Amino acid sequence: MKRLFSALIVVVVSGAAAAAPLGFDDARHLLTRSSYAAPPAEIERFARLTREQAVDRLLSWTGKPRITPPPVWVREPVVSGQRFREMTVEERQAFQRTNVTRGLELRGWWLQEMVTTPSPLTEKMVLFWHNHFVSSQQKVRQPQYLYRQNVLLREHALGNFGVFLHAIARDPAMVIYLDNASNRKGQPNENFAREVMELFTLGEGHYTERDIKEAARAFTGWSIDGEKGEFLFRPLAHDDGVKTVLGRTGNFDGDAVLDILLAQPQTAEFIVRKLWREFVSPEPDAVEVRRIAGVFRDSRYDVRVALRALLTSDAFYAPQYRATLVKSPVDLVVGTLRQFQFTTGDVQPFALTLAQLGQNLFSPPNVKGWPGGEAWINSTTLLARKQFLDRLFRAEELRPAIMMAASAPPAKGGPVNDMRQRLLRAMAEIQFDSQRWLQQAGGESAQLQRLVLAMAPQHPLPQGTEGMDVIRRLTQDPVYQLK
Repeated sequence: MKRLFSALIVVVVSGAAAAAPLGFDDARHLLTRSSYAAPPAEIERFARLTREQAVDRLLSWTGKPRITPPPVWVREPVVSGQRFREMTVEERQAFQRTNVTRGLELRGWWLQEMVTTPSPLTEKMVLFWHNHFVSSQQKVRQPQYLYRQNVLLREHALGNFGVFLHAIARDPAMVIYLDNASNRKGQPNENFAREVMELFTLGEGHYTERDIKEAARAFTGWSIDGEKGEFLFRPLAHDDGVKTVLGRTGNFDGDAVLDILLAQPQTAEFIVRKLWREFVSPEPDAVEVRRIAGVFRDSRYDVRVALRALLTSDAFYAPQYRATLVKSPVDLVVGTLRQFQFTTGDVQPFALTLAQLGQNLFSPPNVKGWPGGEAWINSTTLLARKQFLDRLFRAEELRPAIMMAASAPPAKGGPVNDMRQRLLRAMAEIQFDSQRWLQQAGGESAQLQRLVLAMAPQHPLPQGTEGMDVIRRLTQDPVYQLK
């Protein structure tokens, strides 16, 4: 009887918390986790909403179209394998240099959208899926494919995961990255079959090597048309024999295998665990994961439903999960620019900053993507993070020296060195209206700490610290690296 009474009290308290306005701290927590930080005025607006109202508002913004036009070359046809083989040595070198330059431009395009988007949750989810359905420029090479994949990620980022899985399996960048173009009857390539089970749906330990071999046969013939740069099914290369995958036997093709994977309860749990690590804490709560996964399955894999259940849960707002996630380089760079409302010019060079901090967009380190968490921080990257923040908040006083360095002739070395020069010019262009921002934020050091940090600073502010010095000290505090 006592246990039942305690459970009823928990339900009542939980319901009351969910129905009450978020308040400043919970609104800040929600916006920091679900977007790239937030300026003071936006936190105040969300503070007046309940959990469900706030999350529904965030989700409603995800339908807004992107505002940054892509580079003009994304519409150009790709270069076929045959055309590449026919090139002279000089033509190949020029082609490769062009692709490097375009890859940098593509990073700048995405970063610009992150900084200026009216729906940062969309960009968070596109990046989440970019690190789930991994492809990289190093192997795919032609940036048109990577742009098209990014568009695909946007289309399905908060849609139906089942439809998404079928679409990404046919994506040319994915077909190239996981070698399915060379997957033929009699000579199956197991890369895609392995990763679709291990990394995309089930997770390790929920399939056998036999399942992989049989699934690989089902994906034979899934290729691309090199001339058009589109998915192409090659019937003569397809193994149409009987296969057995996860205990089911039939004349399966690739789509049938994907449906078998989607029918496994483990798939929903695997995706929810990854969402938990992205938005809540490094160690998922098994009970909550099963609950939210059940909601996810009942919705037939509606990502919005799963995300809404996660972001409105008591666990998401639990005190023990505050300041438990390390900011990724994107969180740090984009979040700082957005939260402090910097006026920027050319943001493309900041993509180089992200790469220096360990997150090179369109180039995850391997098929498992960026490991995230504490792996973001080491002695080198922590120093680089602090140096970036110091330069950012001292841009005004450093501007003469930066402009002098930016005007110097660039060192030889191609696009990357050119980008370093552009980074210097971008730092010279950046503007931060500290007085306006401090006025919006309230100005008092205690309120600024609540706004800027996820918990109390490791190094308390000295008595009498004011204005810009408060901002510099808080952003240099170790806690600023957490969210």
